[in-house]
Order: sequence, then C-alpha cells, then structure tokens
Amino acid sequence: MLGVLLGAVIFGYLSDRAGRRLVLWATSTGVFLFGIAAAFTFDYYSFIVARFLLAISGSGYLVVVFVYVTEFVGMKSRTWASIHLHSFFAFGTMVVALTGYLVRTWWIYQIVLSTVTVPFVLCCWMLPETPFWLLSEGKYEEAQKVIDTMAKWNRTRSCKLSELLSLDHNGSAGNKPSQVEKHTLSDLFYDWRIGTRTLIVWLIWFTGCFGFYTFSLNSVNLGGNEYLNLFLMGAVEIPAYIFVCFGMDHVGRRNILVFSLLSSALTNGVIMVIPKDYHVWCVVATMAGKFSIGAAFGLIYLYTAELYPTIVRSLAVGSGSTVGRVGSIAAPFCIYLSSVWIFMPQLLVGTSAFVSGVLTFMLPETLGKPLTTTWEEAEKESSSGKLLSTTDNTALENIAVVNSEDSGLNK
Repeated sequence: MLGVLLGAVIFGYLSDRAGRRLVLWATSTGVFLFGIAAAFTFDYYSFIVARFLLAISGSGYLVVVFVYVTEFVGMKSRTWASIHLHSFFAFGTMVVALTGYLVRTWWIYQIVLSTVTVPFVLCCWMLPETPFWLLSEGKYEEAQKVIDTMAKWNRTRSCKLSELLSLDHNGSAGNKPSQVEKHTLSDLFYDWRIGTRTLIVWLIWFTGCFGFYTFSLNSVNLGGNEYLNLFLMGAVEIPAYIFVCFGMDHVGRRNILVFSLLSSALTNGVIMVIPKDYHVWCVVATMAGKFSIGAAFGLIYLYTAELYPTIVRSLAVGSGSTVGRVGSIAAPFCIYLSSVWIFMPQLLVGTSAFVSGVLTFMLPETLGKPLTTTWEEAEKESSSGKLLSTTDNTALENIAVVNSEDSGLNK
C-alpha cells in the first residue's frame, strides 16, 4: 500500500507533464516486469522490493487510465465509460480468486497474472494522446490529428480547431507550443474555495479506501471458503457500479455520493446492533456495506476528474488516490482494533462515512457540464454552481455533440 501511495503521486504528476499515453505504457510495462520479478525472488526482502515496485507501477496505471478515459469520452458517455472501468476491476478481483483456486503454486500464480498485461504493452503505441492534454500543452496540430482520427473511426465529419478556437495555425496554433505554465500540488489550493473543495475530496478518498479495504479484509471473519469470499467481494461491486451509472445520470454525481456514504454509515450502525447468533444477517449487512462503500469508491474517481481543470486533473486524481491509500494502510490496523472492541472497525468506518457524506453537500454538481480547462472556470463553478467554459473546452465538447448528431448516435 505504501507503493500504491507513491505511485499515485509520482505518475499523477508525470502524466500532466509527459502525457497520458507515455505514462500508461511505462506503468503497464512496469506491472509486467516487476510482476515476473516477484515470481523469481528467493528471499523475503527481494520479494518485498519487487512487490513494492509492482505496487508503484500498478497504482500509477490505475490513476492515469481513469483520467485518460475521462478526457477521451464525450459528455454523454463519460459516466458509463468511467464507472465501468471499476466493473472490470471487480471482474479482475473475481478472476484473481478463480486463478488462486486453480493455481496453488504461488510463483506460477504470479506469472499467470503478470502476463495479462502483455497485449496492452505491445499495443499501447496504437493509443493516441488525449486532445485535452494536447490543447493544454499548446499542441493544436497534434490535437487536430487526433480529432480527425476520432471522426474517421466514428464515420462522421471532423471539426477544425482553428475555426472553433479562432486561432491562426501559422501563429499561436502551431505545433510548437508557447511557454506552458507548470503546476504543483499547491495549485490544488488555488484559493480558499478550491482549497476547501480539495480537503473535502481528500476526505472522501480516505473514507472510500478505508471503508473499502476494511470491509474486504474483514470478510475473512465471515467464515467459509476464502476463495469464495474473495470472489463474492468482487461480485458485489458490479451491481454497485451499475447503480452508480443509472443514479448519476438521473440525480447527479453529488447526490449519489452523499447517498452512498450515508448508507454506508447506516449499514455499519446496523451491523453493530445485530446479535452474533444471526450469522446470515451479519453477512447480508456486510455485503450491503461493501455495496455502499464500493459505489462511493467507484464514483469518486470520475467526480474528482470532473471537479478539476485539465491542467491539474491527473494531479488532483493522483493526490486524492494518495490520501486514499493512507486509508488503505490504516485498514489492516483498524481490523486489529476489534480486539479492543469487536465493533471498533464499524464505528470508525461509519463515523468517517457520515462526516464525509455531510461535507459532500458543499461540493458542486458536475452532471451535464463540460470538463473545465482553467482555474477561472473551476472558481466560477465553486462560487455560483454554474460553469462557464473556455474556448478550448467548449470546442471539444462541441465536437462530441456534432459527431453524435452526424452519426445518429445518442450515447
């Protein structure tokens, strides 16, 4: 988990400077190499080092891939595309349980799981860079090529960025960008409104990871087959993500997040009052709690990406994931506190979820709004709840709308 924490910081920062595609390729290659290396270690310390580096790579990949998908998918399809990445994560958990059941030799098991990344490593060069990142770096010609390719694959007409952005390709719209301002973690506290938003988002990330892994690790106390328990913990997430997809498009991101967090707090309270003899009801309540916290955990990635402008979007998701991993590190110790009081894990997770749910009301709604590009947009949204798009951002959203209309698709 310490490696996961560092990976979120390092690669979230690098993807805002080197681009999403390069970081995706580098991290997926790292997952393969360090995964294989872990299989051929012969002592405890070398195994820990290999797993630590594997965690850094895997975490960096996970953070950047969500930003990549968010920036590449149009506003109408952004919800389903982003959330269903979590569905594949849950499906991967189920595959891990099945692989562990079938392959009982640990180093063969490690190699089997590591080879899953090979097709992506070999084909990653085919993926284009996101137009949002290219525009933020001033690479207008490259962004135009990507948009033309997107239009070709979607069998619709393309749009000229020079017309939409009112730029002269012979001047400022050339392929050589002007001096681009670099951003650091302090930019997430642009002013007191953005700073307050960042602190609340970080708390939600902490609660999501803390509750997610507390429920997962505590599942071994449910009894029964450990492989089946892991399989079920992955399976219960899929309906949670489907619920999030339908709910977010109808009642909004913020409302679903509030509902999920408060439901998780309520479920933890229910678990504390169920008598020990009612084993089945304890299992049902635990699965309900995992459902609720899983919904919040899946939603926070997309919500964070939509709350921040392009120039620091990866940094925002990466920093949130970093704070979340602090919760992941704390989760095993929270389980050990059950020796002090059997319901201490539920008390801590429930309290954290309740506080996070109440504070989420202070965040703006992002449903149906284009991604922001500058801090001025984010500040305006924070103060008035309405989003004023810049030319760059509006252009890309207009392209998505035009392409959808031309192809007869309503995604």
